[in-house]
Amino acid sequence: MFSRQAKITGIGCSRKIETSARGCDVLRDPALNKGSAFTQEERNSLGLNGLLPPVISNELEPQLTRALTAYRKAPTDLDKHIYMWRLHDNNVTLFYALLQRHLMEMLPVVYDPVVGEAIEQYSEIITRPRGVFLSINEPDEIEEKLSAFGASADDIDLLVASDAEEILGIGDWGANGIDISIGKLAVYTAAAGVDPHRVIPIVLDVGTNNQKLLNDPLYIGYRHSRVVGEVYDNFIDAYVRAAKKLFPRAMLHWEDFGSTNARRILSRFRDKVPTFNDDMQGTGAIVLGALLNAVRRSDTLWSDQRVVILGAGTAGVGIADQIRDQMVRHGVSQDEATRRIWLVDLPGLLTDDMKHGLLDFQVSYARPAAEVQAWSRVSADMLPATQTRWPAMAALRSEKAQNGGVIDLAEVVKKVRPTILIGTSTTPHLFTEELVKDMASHVERPIIFPLSNPTNLHEATPAQLIEWTDGRVLVATGAPFENVTFKGVSYTIGQANNAALYPGLGFGAIVSRASHVSDEMIFAAAQAVASQATDATPGAALLPSNADLRATSSVVAVAVASKAQEQNIAQEKFTDVIEAVNSAQWWPIYQPVIAI
Repeated sequence: MFSRQAKITGIGCSRKIETSARGCDVLRDPALNKGSAFTQEERNSLGLNGLLPPVISNELEPQLTRALTAYRKAPTDLDKHIYMWRLHDNNVTLFYALLQRHLMEMLPVVYDPVVGEAIEQYSEIITRPRGVFLSINEPDEIEEKLSAFGASADDIDLLVASDAEEILGIGDWGANGIDISIGKLAVYTAAAGVDPHRVIPIVLDVGTNNQKLLNDPLYIGYRHSRVVGEVYDNFIDAYVRAAKKLFPRAMLHWEDFGSTNARRILSRFRDKVPTFNDDMQGTGAIVLGALLNAVRRSDTLWSDQRVVILGAGTAGVGIADQIRDQMVRHGVSQDEATRRIWLVDLPGLLTDDMKHGLLDFQVSYARPAAEVQAWSRVSADMLPATQTRWPAMAALRSEKAQNGGVIDLAEVVKKVRPTILIGTSTTPHLFTEELVKDMASHVERPIIFPLSNPTNLHEATPAQLIEWTDGRVLVATGAPFENVTFKGVSYTIGQANNAALYPGLGFGAIVSRASHVSDEMIFAAAQAVASQATDATPGAALLPSNADLRATSSVVAVAVASKAQEQNIAQEKFTDVIEAVNSAQWWPIYQPVIAI
């Protein structure tokens, strides 16, 4: 966001920045600062003579060389993360130019997974505060705090908010979760060209149940257990009201909310404002993109798929929803499509006699208990020790242990003979050799996606799956893996990384000014991602490489904006959607700075 002393005018190549700031105030504003790249004319008019070295670099390259050298000298990934964000605090354009040129190397450092480490140590490494901190114990100050950001109604396109209850694989980190919103927005910019000066990262501080934080004298958040119930809901309502009042054209992105809140919040607002939940909708859509290619290459029909999903949380059920809807598009009734999906979680296969302990969004997928009455059960003590943030799930597991045992994943695979097996369990090694070979004995081209991340949480490695299926598997992963060579074939492992989908989806919604984010727009995004991985030769990836994020995001944005226009929910009308997307993209190049 530009300071109140500056504004941007023009579009595309004709953009320029006008500012009333002078001297050190120019250099202290990361949105204005160009360092050695200020021209002599700019130095004269802005009062910079003597405040910069005399050598003028009329391009980014010398600065990029110096910045890359400093980045690579940082001894740890966390040090590299800190360096990058300090660079951002000094010069936004240089930060994004460096990130874009080295996206594959730097994206995991700037965002996932290193951001998790940064969040865990946020109180110790906090540098310049970014974004807006909204506390549930000050609900009447939400509008005032959002206004303090200094943006007018037409200045903001996107707000990313998190209450940080379920961050990545690390759980509840309270107000430290501001970093997840900041990192998410960095990906929006680097991958899709969302203007970084037109976004706001937000943390919705509702307390934390993390005892380490509550006992940490350096913790920067509200020292209270997580507030729930009506007070929580009223706080969320107040945030949405204030955001839409102040920034009526902005899209609201929800990130890393707990499973009990994520779907409920999205359902409450999705038809009222342009809004999106990446953990549910983004994860489901990127996995569907990979499945579109996998089902095509398996030469089977969507109406014939049998799907087992290990891990029935926000991500797992979000994937199930996308698969169900895709089956419906291919002529299967919604009830039948739902019955072709089996969910397995902590208490084993979810069944309808567990209703009192299931989350509301799991209920429709619960199997009839009578249907599985004769299935074998194992003692819960024989299952791997796994963690859950849902007390009801743990209670169900204990109940099942006392009443005949648990229907485990191996039994489900044996009875269902799935064509598709997906893991979102965040528990490693659960796709065993015996289980995979059992599945592969009934399916010519088994589709297996171990999606848990980071890498050490994978349900199985691609190399294992390829070996155990004699190279027949169609695989995508949640974490990055190197290529695998098996029997002379090189297998490129596609990563189901949401970064290939949500930046383009969000940008398409912004460009079109969609009144809401429809299911059809999300499906268009999934199709667009799949279209960028059309190579069907043996071993080819099911998804495009993250090295091509900018190109993929552009294709996604065009598809999404086109769909919004087709559905008559685009408030911005245009005759050439490709040009509309291209001209709206922000690129990290220095703009002329004009003194006013």
